[in-house]
Amino acid sequence: MTPRRLRLIMNLWPPFLAAGIRVRHLAEDWRSARVELRLRPWNRNYVGTHFGGSLFAMTDPFWMILVKEAMGPDYYVWDRAAEIEFVKPGRGTVHAEFRLGDEALARIREATDGGGKHLHWFETEVADADGDVVARLRKQVYVRRKKDR
Repeated sequence: MTPRRLRLIMNLWPPFLAAGIRVRHLAEDWRSARVELRLRPWNRNYVGTHFGGSLFAMTDPFWMILVKEAMGPDYYVWDRAAEIEFVKPGRGTVHAEFRLGDEALARIREATDGGGKHLHWFETEVADADGDVVARLRKQVYVRRKKDR
């Protein structure tokens, strides 16, 4: 799967399409992504701001995907846990950016070198057009080197 193809598939994937979530960027080296969510009548909550579930959904798969692809086929990678803090009401278009650095990958490789599992927390902010933080997310990713390789 190429990043370009996955981006196209994700933009047509019914849960993202229905919520108004758009994957704007998925780097060729699997090290970064950018996702946007426009406020629409069908993704507003009771008080007219972004529905919290849509804010979470727009960020949900990206850390697992980036880590899985960057680590390669010799590793198991799964989502393990998540936390979200709603900071202020989201209005208009909001976005989230994901950047997977060399330091995080090196830590994960070192921690899993002996075959053990590693639980790594990643943080992401969802911001509005003015750059104000709407939500903060933490995702815990499970990583373990495959034994049969």
